Amino acid sequence: MTNSIAFALAAIMAGLLVLDWQMFDWTNSLFLAQKFAELLEWVAFWR
Repeated sequence: MTNSIAFALAAIMAGLLVLDWQMFDWTNSLFLAQKFAELLEWVAFWR
């Protein structure tokens, strides 16, 4: 991955977080964080 691709992906992710903050009051980000925490717990079980 080149630096320009990494910067573009970081800018897109930051933009989506700002959009979620402004329009949806962190609802989508919190949902994804909860699901990621559940996934980590499930993966830790299989470890």
